[in-house]
Amino acid sequence: MTPEPTDRPYAGPVVSVREARRRYGAFEAVRGVDLEVGRGELVALLGTNGAGKTSLVELVEGLAPADGGQVRVLGRDPYRERRAVVPHVGVMLQNAGFSADLTVAETARMWAGTLTRPRPAGEVLDAVGLSHRAQVRVVSLSGGERRRLDLALAVLGRPDLLVLDEPTTGLDPESRQATWRLVRGLLDDGVTVLLTTHYLAEAEELADRIAIMDAGRVVRSGTVADVVAAEPARIEFVPHDAGGAPLVLTPDDLPVLAGVPSTGHAPDRGPTAERGRVRLRTERLQEDLTTVLLWARERGLRLHELEARPASLEQAFLALAEAGGAPDHQTGRTTHVTEGTAA
Repeated sequence: MTPEPTDRPYAGPVVSVREARRRYGAFEAVRGVDLEVGRGELVALLGTNGAGKTSLVELVEGLAPADGGQVRVLGRDPYRERRAVVPHVGVMLQNAGFSADLTVAETARMWAGTLTRPRPAGEVLDAVGLSHRAQVRVVSLSGGERRRLDLALAVLGRPDLLVLDEPTTGLDPESRQATWRLVRGLLDDGVTVLLTTHYLAEAEELADRIAIMDAGRVVRSGTVADVVAAEPARIEFVPHDAGGAPLVLTPDDLPVLAGVPSTGHAPDRGPTAERGRVRLRTERLQEDLTTVLLWARERGLRLHELEARPASLEQAFLALAEAGGAPDHQTGRTTHVTEGTAA
């Protein structure tokens, strides 16, 4: 049931997607996705090219109707009730298509004229670091400056929901950090953000929750800690003898380490030795690192290039590709990942 108009902020989730489907002819791009984003929360959508992220985001933006399931923004159908939803949504597209002949200030004022409750254009340009370029024509802006202008227009209308599609593509590190600060400030003000990004570090830095998509489904979701916890930590080293000569070992030469998985690890967490480098995957990094160091000391070995790394979001993402599919933590569904880069 569509909620009646009210002066009070909508109390439910800002974005609610239930079993959403979207088809292009016989091809199903979104295949029964569930997604919920609460007020003041940032959820990052990750996935390979063709995973279905853009198709899902367009359903949320109201650019197309769902072919099945339900999509709601602030309790309303964003496609059928688009006029009521649009004033509350800001969208930063990958390519906005600005008029090249207008200045930055003219572009912002023109966009503000289409909005019901715009912020002062100068205030927004200052927030994205473009106030000094206000009188410059859009055609003369760098690629990074155009991305900042994209962001300025997306937040100009005081949105309740901000959709960011690859917001920092083309930005230098300083501008990327400035964008992150602006997004954090919006979150602090209660703005809800749905983000797609190529940069896994960006998702780790900003996201309250992550949803990794592949083949039209969510294959893993949760907080960054939840997603990363599914993957083991890693220990790697190149053993040398006491005289400094490298040793080429096999798993049979590692009897102590070979027993590590018996402490509760999965069977594939034991050590491997390839081209002189020993690798060990483990859920108990401190205990197993201690085992490695004691093993080396007892044999008088030197461990060159020793690394002990906790799991990362990048590792979790790539593991989905290597495994060819993984169950979603919330739904238990299994799908297949075909590539190993976020897109």
